[in-house]
Amino acid sequence: MEFPEMKRVVVKVGTSTLTYENGRPHLRRIDQLVKVISDLKNSGRQVVLVSSGAIAVGVNRLGLAARPQETRGKQAAAAVGQCDLMSLYDRAFSEFGYVTAQLLLNRDVVDLPERKTNAVNTIEALLEMGAVPIINENDSISVEEILFGDNDNLSAIVAALCGAQGLVILTDIDGYYDRDPRTDPAARLVARVTRVSDEMLASAGGTGTNRGTGGMRTKLEAARYCMERDIAVAILAGDHPARLYDLFDGRAVGTVFCKGEAND
Repeated sequence: MEFPEMKRVVVKVGTSTLTYENGRPHLRRIDQLVKVISDLKNSGRQVVLVSSGAIAVGVNRLGLAARPQETRGKQAAAAVGQCDLMSLYDRAFSEFGYVTAQLLLNRDVVDLPERKTNAVNTIEALLEMGAVPIINENDSISVEEILFGDNDNLSAIVAALCGAQGLVILTDIDGYYDRDPRTDPAARLVARVTRVSDEMLASAGGTGTNRGTGGMRTKLEAARYCMERDIAVAILAGDHPARLYDLFDGRAVGTVFCKGEAND
């Protein structure tokens, strides 16, 4: 199934898309993102939003000079920033008549059957009611996620949990390149990927910005996880959320990872 035919999708938005370099919320971009997602819902699609940005926004709100290095500082910043983010989302979506719902997940939602069932049932009920589930890692409680986790892989897990047909990752680069475009001007954008190899993972770079925790490697990991479960993935630049229209209208944009057989 291609993106224009999909009825249930997960959209993951990264910290670099939601905030400025100084950590303050990028209000215009958040408003644009919310408008496009609301319009996708108006067209009959169900959308689950996985949103990063809590720690960065919390650092700014607390007036800290830099992102804390110690775990408890990150946890505190996440607790403050999550409030700000949900307030922004709730106000923005309400302008278009949509209700938001916050879900903060721990990784054991995958490992413990009862928690998995509860999470799936909650998401299903919210979608049936027309709400917009907004999901983030439970950074203030889940130490492992802060130290090693990222929302790229979380978004892939959520896509599988909720039975989505596609996952869109909005980030600070316009797709997957055969080489690092930040250091190699000859790097070429790959429009379509049918297999995520170990070699691709090994050559992928690290964190793209000082405000986020992911990078291209985690996006490739998320793509491989989804492809193994017959879920398509698209990586798009998040600086213009209207690119989502291009994707769902069937125009070539970013990199699409096709559904296929399980990868090595």
